[in-house]
Amino acid sequence: MLSFFSKLSLNNAQNSPVELAKPAYMDKSATLQELGYKDDDELRETIYDFLRTIRDPEKPSTLEDLKVVYEEGIFVKEPTADKVPVLRVEYNPTVPHCSLATLIGLCIRIKILRSLHHPVKLDVFIKKGAHTTEDEINKQINDKERIAAAMENPNLRNLVENCIAEEE
Repeated sequence: MLSFFSKLSLNNAQNSPVELAKPAYMDKSATLQELGYKDDDELRETIYDFLRTIRDPEKPSTLEDLKVVYEEGIFVKEPTADKVPVLRVEYNPTVPHCSLATLIGLCIRIKILRSLHHPVKLDVFIKKGAHTTEDEINKQINDKERIAAAMENPNLRNLVENCIAEEE
């Protein structure tokens, strides 16, 4: 049987005259300006706009209404060697023993990563001194394997999806 599809060897692919242009958001070495931001402040405002609409898992309020997230808690750091923007997001649970602080941190992380259309190095932290178990929670919400495992749990995934869903 004849194949209608020929295989392209690696040598042929490297010598191919066709080059496809990548949009700036797919280029890991793009600057903030190439990604569409005027400066750090505009990126910070964009991130805050994503976060302010996240709903609290227990209350009928947003994280902005409860002052869990705030614009001053978003820090744009020096980019990596590959010019990937580095973000640090700090949040403040409503009470020092908040049982849903980990879920809120997970919602923050997922909302940012889904909303941005370019690579970013993201660190999410509880504000220093704002929670009794902040070190353990910070470790959990910045561990890629734990995040992936959490999002594989259908019940937890549904909770996150409900919290980060945009209102219509």
